[in-house]
Amino acid sequence: MKKIVLFLPLFFLLHYVDGQILKKAKGILGGGESFTTEEAANALKQALEQGTIKGVSKLSIKDGYFKNPQVRIPFPEEAKNVEEKLRAIGAGKLVDDTEEALNRAAELAAEEAKDIFVATIKRLTVRDAINIVKGAPDAATRFLERETTEELTVKFKPIIDTSLEKVEATKYWTDVMGKYNQIPFVRKVNPDLNGYVTQKALEGLFVMIAKEELNIRQKPAARTTALLEKVFN
Repeated sequence: MKKIVLFLPLFFLLHYVDGQILKKAKGILGGGESFTTEEAANALKQALEQGTIKGVSKLSIKDGYFKNPQVRIPFPEEAKNVEEKLRAIGAGKLVDDTEEALNRAAELAAEEAKDIFVATIKRLTVRDAINIVKGAPDAATRFLERETTEELTVKFKPIIDTSLEKVEATKYWTDVMGKYNQIPFVRKVNPDLNGYVTQKALEGLFVMIAKEELNIRQKPAARTTALLEKVFN
């Protein structure tokens, strides 16, 4: 079996950058505990699965998006003028209710991403794992983003549609646009609400997964299985 010499960059990425790194690398080269490339790849898969499930779980609860400033879905940029005009005429609560509903729709949809992420992670090859380990601190997240965005977008759109209806975001949006378009001399706008919420919901998912990836790379306490501890220690 191939030893983990190929994975020496792992220690430079998955430990705090301090004097212990060199000591650990020397220990491996000197015949200390070793493990196979297959074990290392499986450990990476475990880490990714753990990180994605945790990231998704943090978003798929009430206020997962709405009260997280890193991923909160704001009023659409192309409709900022709508927001400003409505607040100016005393309709700020309608704007606030609409924004909250957009985030609630994303929270309801987020859980559906879990199975797609896990299936993609299980398909990782040893070569994929090596490239991720050698890559940037968010290399795994970026890999998942490349591999899953198209599928997630297709799956999310009908879910977002249902969620928007369930939380009455569609009604709020209709009310917002109707009220705005009644204002004299304004330029009529009506952004694609489903497309916007889908895009922002997915962006939020990858933000949270990147945080969990970094957490597992840097913090021993985040490694919750024996294999993760063995490979990442």
